[in-house]
Amino acid sequence: MPTNEKLRNHQPALTQGELTPRPRKSSAALTLTAGLLGFFLICLDASVVNVALPAIGADLGGGMAGQQWVVDAYTLAFAALMLSTGAFSDRAGAGRAYAIGITVFTVASAVCGLAPTLPTLIGARVVQGVAAAVVLPASLALVRQAYPDPVRRTRAVAVWAAGGSVAVALGPVVGGVLATAWDWRGIFFVNLPVGALTLVLLLRAPRSLPRPAPLDVPGQVSAVVALVALTFAVIEGGTAGWAALAVAVVAVAAFVRIESRGAHPVVPLGLFRDRTVTAAVASGAAVSVAFYSLVFVFSLFFQQVQGRSALVAGLMFLPMTGLIAVTNVVAGKLAGRYGPRLPMLVGQAVAVLGLLLLLTLDADTPTGVVAALLVPMALGCALTVPPLTAAMMDAVPAERAGLAAGVLNSARQVAGGLGIALFGSLVADDFVAGMRVCLLISAALLAVTFLLSCRLAGRSASSA
Repeated sequence: MPTNEKLRNHQPALTQGELTPRPRKSSAALTLTAGLLGFFLICLDASVVNVALPAIGADLGGGMAGQQWVVDAYTLAFAALMLSTGAFSDRAGAGRAYAIGITVFTVASAVCGLAPTLPTLIGARVVQGVAAAVVLPASLALVRQAYPDPVRRTRAVAVWAAGGSVAVALGPVVGGVLATAWDWRGIFFVNLPVGALTLVLLLRAPRSLPRPAPLDVPGQVSAVVALVALTFAVIEGGTAGWAALAVAVVAVAAFVRIESRGAHPVVPLGLFRDRTVTAAVASGAAVSVAFYSLVFVFSLFFQQVQGRSALVAGLMFLPMTGLIAVTNVVAGKLAGRYGPRLPMLVGQAVAVLGLLLLLTLDADTPTGVVAALLVPMALGCALTVPPLTAAMMDAVPAERAGLAAGVLNSARQVAGGLGIALFGSLVADDFVAGMRVCLLISAALLAVTFLLSCRLAGRSASSA
């Protein structure tokens, strides 16, 4: 998805841990390849599973709730720990942290593929998400330190970021192909050779020196408890759900108290005093609910309601996902020329229109029509994210750009995960009626963030 524009455009100055001797040209290229492969893997795993969910459910059981947990176990672990894994990468050294992350991710992928029961699969997905949260900041740090020259580094980070967009675009298709030609377990086994190759390439990466970095352990723990409890409450419901909701409320209150008083908070609450930051985070969250949560819903709609195969379901996403990377580039250029406000407004308006058009779908809608109607929503979301990222980066001091990017990324991942929890519950009984409610909720959220974006002042968008 279009989360990567900021990483091409906002690169903090090299830290002392990254001031390593300049590697040989071949070493830099191999380091970039290693970083790109790891980033590709963790982005692919965020989208490849959706199309295989019906097959997983048929094999391991668990119903709709089980399918929601298979996705959210990865997404929420990834989102919650992303707030602190940058500091962990600094403390351990980017190379060592990356090797740990890739190793754990690869082993967890093997466990996913071999999982005999649904709880085993969900547990392994949690471990995958934890490892992915380590891989993301470490992979970017490796690429940055391999290219000391700013111009070459900018190009290398652009290549790295493009890998994530390609992975998101290919995820549903790869999932459909593997689930049809092999088995749902193949979507996890395919990670094994890629992970092994990444570790081999990592041997040629420059050495990363660890450096001190503060960790906000109480804040991180309270954030994890709040997210898990809230997700459990939405998915499971009943008496246990109400108890989990109470736990989530207490954990959120504790998180706010810790972050407001801590010396090194993972989420500095003062950031949200700026209305641009608030609008950017809210818009990013709304886009994630509309995009990621609805990919989950439509993956099930294509197969369980329309009776399509996993392969056809994956291919039906290709028109919308294939245009994301191109639209990201266009959005970045528009933000650079006109400032972030205009493309944010246009993108959200197009996304709302696309969501309303999708209300016309039912079980008998032809395949081509469904694939075409998905495009406006996806294009609107893709047009929105790069400028909202630029707006947020413009609103914070340069030394806090990395922290702000982490907060934005985490908010978007959390919103997507909670959206899946809510939308899965809504479609559990009457799928088509529930799907239309999901579309209306997504459209309403984007309409609210459209109004918030209208209040943004015209900024220079130097970061675009």
